[in-house]
Amino acid sequence: MSDIQGRSQDEDDDLLFADEDAPDPSSATSGPIAAPWKLLIVDDDPEVHAITRVVLNDVTFDGRRLQFLSAHSGGEARAILNDHPDIAAVLLDVVMETEDAGLRLVHHIREGLGNRRVRIILRTGQPGQAPERQVIVSYDINDYKAKSELTAQKLFTTTVAALRSYQHIDAIERNRQGLEAIVDAAGTLFEQRCMDRFAVGVVERVAALLPRAAGAFLCAVPDGRFREAVVLCGTGVFAEATGRPVGAVLPDAACADIAAALARGRSLHRDDHSVALFQTQSPGPGALFIAGHGGLPEVERRLVEIFCSRMSVGFDNVSLYEQLRLAQIATVHALGKLAEYKDEVTGEHVRRIGRWATAIARELQAQGSVGGDADDRFCELIGLASMLHDVGKVAIPDQILRKPGKLDPEEIIQMREHAAIGGRILRDASGPVGGRSYLSMGAEIAESHHEKFDGTGYPHGLVGDTIPLSGRIVAVADVYDALLHRRPYKDAWELAAVVDLIRAESGRHFDPRVVDAFVAVLERGGPEA
Repeated sequence: MSDIQGRSQDEDDDLLFADEDAPDPSSATSGPIAAPWKLLIVDDDPEVHAITRVVLNDVTFDGRRLQFLSAHSGGEARAILNDHPDIAAVLLDVVMETEDAGLRLVHHIREGLGNRRVRIILRTGQPGQAPERQVIVSYDINDYKAKSELTAQKLFTTTVAALRSYQHIDAIERNRQGLEAIVDAAGTLFEQRCMDRFAVGVVERVAALLPRAAGAFLCAVPDGRFREAVVLCGTGVFAEATGRPVGAVLPDAACADIAAALARGRSLHRDDHSVALFQTQSPGPGALFIAGHGGLPEVERRLVEIFCSRMSVGFDNVSLYEQLRLAQIATVHALGKLAEYKDEVTGEHVRRIGRWATAIARELQAQGSVGGDADDRFCELIGLASMLHDVGKVAIPDQILRKPGKLDPEEIIQMREHAAIGGRILRDASGPVGGRSYLSMGAEIAESHHEKFDGTGYPHGLVGDTIPLSGRIVAVADVYDALLHRRPYKDAWELAAVVDLIRAESGRHFDPRVVDAFVAVLERGGPEA
């Protein structure tokens, strides 16, 4: 229940604007002093300011005292309101520098500043200048008092009622803003497909949701073994704690609170920190630790709970996505192994192709030479997809694949069929998946990596940019790696000779932009392992 304390009955019980006793404080209680309520007094009469401060000086509402701000004109009040957007209530005179200065200020507060939270109490010594019924209907004020009726008791009652109203409206508004932040966070974070990036996003959003907090971090607790808990990511005072054991970051009492919250399966709140849990279906972060918030009000506790509930779904989604991605990777490796099984000498060939294809794609993206074709998704997919470029070799007889010499014309025709075969196999496999995937890109690579930029390649004789970009990239990577390493039908070439050939074939066999990107990567020492 709110704690309201009025003045003691003494010599200040005298007339404020009319005779009446001051409130009896017998039922009042005192509480801890928190950030004060800001009360703005706007009146051109200095005595009104002085008397108001005397009467309300000892008022405490909900454990918070009053902080008085004074303005003697509408202009002064505007400046104060701009500097103090958290003013709870305004005691406002009507007639000041002009006959309607107070009413103009009301319009400025509501329309100019867009402040709907502050409670406005209009008090006037000249009711005829601003008739009550007309003002109440025409202006967004919360109370109207003639100065002749404002006793100490009524001023106290009016002020406390205004503070309580502001408190409720402020709580509703903060709740609304918090829910909007949660919805926005969900919409943004649920697009993440990487657990690390999602976790970082979660703690960043918590910091935005609770700006008073000194910092927050997510910790992972493997199989409930809290002693092995580590910090996944943190903000504020925990920004450098990533990867460290929780016990090395927090004092024993705070660690005990995290362990207790995990054991009980529900959040825990203290005056200086909170522990919120993520109830996930799959292994994920065990808890969110928030420090230095100075005690969370109930509305913010509920917002944290709602946020964690929503983010728990997000963690499950990211976990499922990662499982799916790993299953796809395993599928790609299994299919790539088919070609390796048939052509054992090139066992590491597909892995090297994957690294080179990714590096070339990233370089093209950085150079911007192919526009938006080399976007993030393209660069993410091409490394694995390129490992499927020779999957069609499963249909080529071993005596052709492993022939130690040159192929005759009929064998060449058979060998070239692997491109079309690989494309068909992977296209059929990608159908149920839908969209752009490792399999769909693998299909276009398998079918197009032997096309040539000048149109003399196979199987379709495509020219220039009609060849898929993925195929143009893998064409360079494939030739480079094939020439650089020994094959059944040839010895390995020297690096300089391979590079000279690729440069010479720029514009004929290869896309010149891809060759430029390849050379740039090579000059930096090649792709990362």
